[in-house]
Amino acid sequence: MSSEPAIARVDHTVAVVVPVYRGEHTLPALLEELDQFASPQASAAGNRYQITEVILAHDSGPDRSDLTIRALAERYDYVRPVWLARNFGTHAATLAGMSHTSADWIVTMDEDGQHNPAAIGAMLDKALSTRSPLVYAEPTNKPPHSAFRNVTSRVAHKLAQVISGGDLRHFHSFRLVLGEIGRELATYCGESVYLDVALTWVVDRTATYPVAMREERGRPSGFSTRRLASHFWRMVLTSGTRPLRLITLFGAFLGVVAVGLTGWVVWGKVTGHVHVQGWTSVIVILLLTGGGTLVSLGIFAEYLGIAVKRAMGKPLYLVVSDPANGPLARATPPAVPTQNGNSEHSRTVEPAALPEG
Repeated sequence: MSSEPAIARVDHTVAVVVPVYRGEHTLPALLEELDQFASPQASAAGNRYQITEVILAHDSGPDRSDLTIRALAERYDYVRPVWLARNFGTHAATLAGMSHTSADWIVTMDEDGQHNPAAIGAMLDKALSTRSPLVYAEPTNKPPHSAFRNVTSRVAHKLAQVISGGDLRHFHSFRLVLGEIGRELATYCGESVYLDVALTWVVDRTATYPVAMREERGRPSGFSTRRLASHFWRMVLTSGTRPLRLITLFGAFLGVVAVGLTGWVVWGKVTGHVHVQGWTSVIVILLLTGGGTLVSLGIFAEYLGIAVKRAMGKPLYLVVSDPANGPLARATPPAVPTQNGNSEHSRTVEPAALPEG
């Protein structure tokens, strides 16, 4: 038997992806925290995990984050830089980082220190206990931003939820996702896709875990009002084709109204209630032409919706490994009391082999 403690064996490897825009002075402290989990750990539920790689996706920000990333890559052998050719935005940088991982799980974090790495183990426990391939951190306190930004953020999420018809309440940049799903999604996603909306394309179960957000570490936010507005609009545009479907329904409704009004106008002419010569013909032509135009616009919107989904890279399907053999099946069984009063983990009984023939 091996003399190594059980914690030395890990069942779950974790890759941390950090999109870097203005992290020159905040990344060193973040890596010091992450380094505590770069050796085998045991979560509160007994699940063994380890951070095996940290991907720093440099998004060509205004400071000298590049120097900091190079220094950290020399200091920590598990740090892997990803260099973007120019500034592509937070979601693009996150997807680029996810595509360079190889671990069982991917955790995405901000560079400013708001997200506590100590919550990773609890988020992993939540994923395994609920068999959810995606877990979002659910802030237990108000975001450490200005009152104006917090209010406008809530309003924007509500508005986007109404427009898209989806549930956008739990979207957060501190998330844990099954590694193979994250990597496949990074391959499919098109330009200007909102990452969390893309995750809803391929994930059927999502969980949340309460996490207290910390203050930003003494540096201005990388999100200006203009970038936040762009962020919101991207979320609306990639949340689905519901606005196009509303155009279709509106066009069909007005087409039916146009036919009804045409019948009413003709009936008025027949019964002698219309005394202006040519008025009936003009109104009938306008109503039928307008109704036909709106119905045609609705059909065009349906085809446009299909094109939009293709442009965003929404996959027709996504193939994953057998769930019974993947990371979600590697949960440590709960401890059960024994006859001598001690606790031991219950063992899963393997099904008996079927007889041949």
